[in-house]
Amino acid sequence: MSTVVTAPFPRALPEKMPFLGYGLGLRPTYYQSVLDSDPDVDWFEIISENFMVAGGKPLYYLDRIRERYPLVMHGVSLSVGGTDPLDRDYLRELKALAERADPAWISDHLCWTGQDGQNLHDLMPLPYTEAAVRHVADRVEQVQDYLGRRILLENVSSYVAYRHSEMQEWEFLTEVVERADCLVLLDINNIYVSAVNHEFAPEDYLYGVSPERVQQFHLAGHTDYGDFVIDTHDHPIVDSVWELYAKALERFGPVATLIERDDNLPPFAELMEELSEARCLGQRILGEQRCLA
Repeated sequence: MSTVVTAPFPRALPEKMPFLGYGLGLRPTYYQSVLDSDPDVDWFEIISENFMVAGGKPLYYLDRIRERYPLVMHGVSLSVGGTDPLDRDYLRELKALAERADPAWISDHLCWTGQDGQNLHDLMPLPYTEAAVRHVADRVEQVQDYLGRRILLENVSSYVAYRHSEMQEWEFLTEVVERADCLVLLDINNIYVSAVNHEFAPEDYLYGVSPERVQQFHLAGHTDYGDFVIDTHDHPIVDSVWELYAKALERFGPVATLIERDDNLPPFAELMEELSEARCLGQRILGEQRCLA
């Protein structure tokens, strides 16, 4: 039975950051290609942990690319849903990186990643309960207070469900971001993957999330095993995800869109083709004319 809970102190609508356009995930394989070719990319997203280092090539390329393109930071280790205390050393390094990279925004995942100091190196889903809403929202507020800025939370793909869940995933996400007064990174592929695995309509997810909270989209590929789907980021984006992205554009309007690829990396030109497809689809649905042909 789905139970929607209501935040006791509703906040004013959030003030979203500007629309950045269409971007790519910045991976080491492509660093030099970006500097050599100045590709038609509106912005790049970096994995925060890849640059939380003392020096070397990652920071060299970060500084050079930052001079040419806007950046956003995307983390995988915040563990905002975990029960261990927030890692203050990690937050200190994250804040220092933000001061260097000057990102348009910072994001991480609505999940937990470890327990008792052990990192599972995976993005584990949470039980969708009122108690979990309170727990996560409180931790997000602590993070935002420390960083001095609002963050984005991304929905993760999931392969298991908790018997004690009291609401749908999109209701849980909505409650957390309203309570914490943060924003959403809506991963369209993750919605599709979870919808297949848990047998819900992905459109229900789109219509369960407030447009005022959605700051960024992720698009990626996955691996389909027939009975279940895994979010692997190692294939091109499939037609079903493109179709869901089109519906997301109709629902949410202009939202900064990023192509993610983390394995089986293709030539840079192939990623640019996917980026062009995302840009043209966005321009068609949002009423622009450049890609109508």
